[in-house]
Amino acid sequence: MSQVFEITYGQTKTSVNTDALGMREMQARVYEKRDSQHLLIKAPPASGKSRALMFVALDKLHRQGLKKAIIAVPERSIGKSFRSTQLKAHGYFWDWEIAERNNLTTAGTSKSKVTQFVDFMHSDRPDDRVLICTHATLRFACEQLDAGAFDDCLLAIDEFHHVSQDDSSVLGTALREILQLSTAHIFAMTGSYFRGDSVPILDPADEARFDRVTYTYYEQLEGYQYLKSFAMHYKFYQGHYRTALPELLPEFMDKKTIIHIPNVNSGESSKDKYSEVDEILDSLGDYLDKDEHNIIHLRTATGQVLKIADLVTEEGRDKVTAYLDQMTELDDLDIIIALGMAKEGFDWPYAEYALTIGYRSSLTEIVQIIGRVTRDSSNKTTAQFTNLIAQPDVDDAESQYAVNNIMKAITASLLMESVLAPVFKFKPKTKDDQTSSGADIYIKGLAKPSSERIQHIIEQDMVELKASILQDTTVEAAISAGADAKVINKQLIPQVIARIYPDLKQTEVEEVRQHLVADLNLSTAHRDKENKQLLKMADKFVNLDDLTIDLIDSVNPFQKAYEVVSRDVDSHTLSLIAKVFDSRKFEFTAEDLRQLAPQIKAFRLIYGRNPDRNAKTLEEQRLYYALAKLDELRRQKERERANG
Repeated sequence: MSQVFEITYGQTKTSVNTDALGMREMQARVYEKRDSQHLLIKAPPASGKSRALMFVALDKLHRQGLKKAIIAVPERSIGKSFRSTQLKAHGYFWDWEIAERNNLTTAGTSKSKVTQFVDFMHSDRPDDRVLICTHATLRFACEQLDAGAFDDCLLAIDEFHHVSQDDSSVLGTALREILQLSTAHIFAMTGSYFRGDSVPILDPADEARFDRVTYTYYEQLEGYQYLKSFAMHYKFYQGHYRTALPELLPEFMDKKTIIHIPNVNSGESSKDKYSEVDEILDSLGDYLDKDEHNIIHLRTATGQVLKIADLVTEEGRDKVTAYLDQMTELDDLDIIIALGMAKEGFDWPYAEYALTIGYRSSLTEIVQIIGRVTRDSSNKTTAQFTNLIAQPDVDDAESQYAVNNIMKAITASLLMESVLAPVFKFKPKTKDDQTSSGADIYIKGLAKPSSERIQHIIEQDMVELKASILQDTTVEAAISAGADAKVINKQLIPQVIARIYPDLKQTEVEEVRQHLVADLNLSTAHRDKENKQLLKMADKFVNLDDLTIDLIDSVNPFQKAYEVVSRDVDSHTLSLIAKVFDSRKFEFTAEDLRQLAPQIKAFRLIYGRNPDRNAKTLEEQRLYYALAKLDELRRQKERERANG
């Protein structure tokens, strides 16, 4: 078992206490922006996004002159978060009230719900002011309504990362039309900090319309009353994952646990999800019976009786989900076994341990699963996410698949550590007497943002930008190879930035790059317990006031990941990882070559020779292969000209 990181929080209660209007810290921050026409809320699970929407929607309906509020959720089960709620009793001006007929997340046919949605939009009834529906119902209704139907209405979209700029996203297309062709107010909520992992949610022009409120994971967990620490672990297995379960049992048998088995299409799956559930149950104890709610009762080797919810098996699942919706007590349940369920929007505050078997290709999904166990509850002071992933066998034909998953799991872990850590503000150091303190860190030589656009990227987009970098295949290869810090910081990272923001000039890319590298290297660096001004970077303690951008650039931000891999896999697997990534170490896009060409020229000027294929540094090797590729392309063009 490898512990990637553990973070401890201060239990300040700031994220759970409420003000005179009954608002938590995050909700009050959102309410300050209630007059914004387009508002994007990024906040972790359990921070109170649904109630924040209620406060803002009621203000828009009662004070800002809007006619209706529509709330769209990805799944029916999430609709309960927006049911009628008494707010006046806690100090607010109005209660949140929804007519039962306007809750379209209850059972019923899709066709009838679309009809109800359209009727609601045309209705003048005084109690037809708020409606809840699924994303699917909203999509189908938009096919029958033009964008103008949403004039002077509030459209709230929960779990906004489900929207996509992709042409096949009907919801994304509908949203763009409503944004561009109506006077609607948009309230977007997401517990994910990532842009759908690959395809942007909105194009830059539409995204610029939104005011944002970001409430970080660190702020949320730091402000809890009970939960004090969160740890992220992973474990490798060979063969089938059932062989690794016995070793993990002591970790979660006495904890409220959610187990997610692999997707049936993944390499980790046996392709028989029912047998996998049975094997997990057998490892836990002896079957006793099922109760009237279809909850399984098992007796463990120590005599403990466990109550287990099986959300994988379709038969009887409606009874199980109904039971989960009604649970209120700690002893109502011990373990949930799930495949695609019990992720986003699922509320079991007592959950404290998440075991995810097999790599999840979506960072958003990992964040959602972690969110299930990071809710504040009196039964826990610690929470843990464990990822059980396949360690490749040298003779396995699917070795490359397994190697890729190992690296993706580790890069996801790096990103989560960053998301869960305190947020710092990095500022150029222009005077000797500027001292770093609290969240403000001064860095000598750090570029000052030259425009509001760059400032916006640095302040608002940093987490998404880090996610994009960690998902870049070239960066993954560099991590696994233990690449030179300068290759990563000065060559690979700027290429990703330029690809995501093609409108930026080279000097602007450099400004973003410096702040990003500072964030990657310093946000999760460890401070000395005795002297908080000392920061441990690359196994050396550095005084915060001595930080320079050159010093930061000399540190590999992913060295820790490479060390984790080196420590926790055997020599055969390490050899295999090296071979897999060597095979794709130097793949070049046209943009890569454009950026490397001047570096090759600079190398010749400095050393009076071409880069060497067998150089000791990965940086010089990369330049050699880039030159070889450029020469190949030049010869190819000469042949094409000769052939007319």
